Amino acid sequence: MQRKSSCLNQDWQCPFPAIPPTAGDEAIPVCVDLDGTLIKSDLLLELLFELLRRKPFFVFLLPIWLMKGKANLKNQITQHVDIDPSLLPYNGRLLAELRSLKTAGRRLVLATAANEKLARQVADHLGLFDRVIASDDQNNLSGTHKRDALVQAFGEAGYDYAANGRRDRPVWKSARNAIVVNASKDVTAWAQQNCNVTQTMDGPKRSLRTYAKAIRIHQWLKNILVFVPLILSHRILEPEAVFHALIAFLSFCLLASSAYVLNDLLDLAWDRQHPRKCKRPFAAGDIPIWHGVAMIPVMLVLALLLSLLLPRQFLLVACGYYIITLAYSLRIKQMPILDTLTLAGLFTLRIFAGAAALGITVSFWLLAFSMFAMLSLAMVKRYVELSTLRDRASQQMTGRGYEESDLDSLSQFGIASGYLSVLVLALYINSDVVKVLYPHPEALWLICPIGLYIISRIWLLARRDQMPDDPVVFAIQDRRSQLMVLAGAIVLWLAAL
Repeated sequence: MQRKSSCLNQDWQCPFPAIPPTAGDEAIPVCVDLDGTLIKSDLLLELLFELLRRKPFFVFLLPIWLMKGKANLKNQITQHVDIDPSLLPYNGRLLAELRSLKTAGRRLVLATAANEKLARQVADHLGLFDRVIASDDQNNLSGTHKRDALVQAFGEAGYDYAANGRRDRPVWKSARNAIVVNASKDVTAWAQQNCNVTQTMDGPKRSLRTYAKAIRIHQWLKNILVFVPLILSHRILEPEAVFHALIAFLSFCLLASSAYVLNDLLDLAWDRQHPRKCKRPFAAGDIPIWHGVAMIPVMLVLALLLSLLLPRQFLLVACGYYIITLAYSLRIKQMPILDTLTLAGLFTLRIFAGAAALGITVSFWLLAFSMFAMLSLAMVKRYVELSTLRDRASQQMTGRGYEESDLDSLSQFGIASGYLSVLVLALYINSDVVKVLYPHPEALWLICPIGLYIISRIWLLARRDQMPDDPVVFAIQDRRSQLMVLAGAIVLWLAAL
């Protein structure tokens, strides 16, 4: 049985009337493009990222396959990866129109440059198309090649054509009618001037907010961790130190966003099965995949350029963070326990980055505390994610290697790790180091119950299914947690008086 995404493929009534059939229309087929038209995505790019996720070393074979032509490249990729057509981001407006045309007796043809195997899977899933015309291992059915195939099959002006791109111009010119779907303004203007456009369907409107959501700008709050060494080293009043910390923060924001976009492109199929992640812009088809492909290196280069303003150690930490993130996205996230340890390490690397930006070293106490505290938060993140999926039919959690029976173990691991972080904090307060830094170290003991409250509340909400996907962002945005952090800051100030 084919799976249904919780967010995609939701059909709705077309808000505009179907093209009224005229005499002889039943003999004229409506040919429909796939990429960017029937689906709000690019199937080849989706398959490339799926191949990278499953078999990352195959990336070195891509130039060899491409040397024999784009048709061979598509064919080779389909031999190694597949898709679930029920999870693709279909254009609901166009589907409603096609169903109206089908009911009116029109013949429908899926005419695409995608590989024939994939095109037939889509056609079989939808059950709308009478025929499929697509690329094979020798011929890439794009542009003039698609036009020639359709003219050969139906004759000049013997078909109507629905598409969206510049490469569809020759196909439109040889069609009787043009249906412009999800096209740019210049493509739409060209079609209206050179073809008989009978219908235009605008695509989703993209705003800065859409792109901010794609780079997960709200997750930048995590990078506040780079300021921890600045505060604990008592250098918050030094302008140069503050400037370096701000540069480190901005660099890590760009670095993390580059990694987030890459992770989302690798996780398209998984995200589309998740009740919340399916709304991410790339999974939902709100932003073209090639935009994400361009965003990844741009943000990465900008982050590295900013890092050149800081000590060399920061650049090493930043590169290490990105390499570990890449390994996590490609493989580690599928390895139980190791995935949470890696997440905890990525959180802790932000603290190392802040220290590197100031040219100082992370103390043993801060390292020990952050290791246990961040592991607890990483366990919360995974617990919440798996808890969201536990009601699904699959016993094994999708793409993560966990089972429903592992949830109790995860909560036990996470709670124990969180309390251990408070124990480390208590031992630190009792150490000789504190007596040198703080004139009134006894006041610091008040931080321990504050830490216990924050950890206990986070896990209590997680067990009640009241915790969002990311506990770090939650802890930063949550009003009670903010009050607890403010109370901790006051305690630090009193101890330093």
